[in-house]
Amino acid sequence: MGTISTRVPDELEAELEAYLEDENLDRSTAVRKLLSEGLEEWRRERALDQLAAGTVTFSKAAEMAGMSVWDFAQLAKERDITWVADDHLDADLEAL
Repeated sequence: MGTISTRVPDELEAELEAYLEDENLDRSTAVRKLLSEGLEEWRRERALDQLAAGTVTFSKAAEMAGMSVWDFAQLAKERDITWVADDHLDADLEAL
């Protein structure tokens, strides 16, 4: 396991101390948990952004987010992100 050392502003340290008390965690465990949750959220947002931009497929975006395709579909729906291009939809409708 690697070691990370950082300096934080006093306000952030005060928030961390409150978090430690509320969650009844030691400092190292709390920082690992918060870092993990933050990176998880970052992966999801990055995947949603790339899906919306059309730079990745839906399944690749779900993989990037670390989610099942079903859970990622629900997340994309909640964020009003469409992953079917209009031209593909029009072509499919015309084929009917």
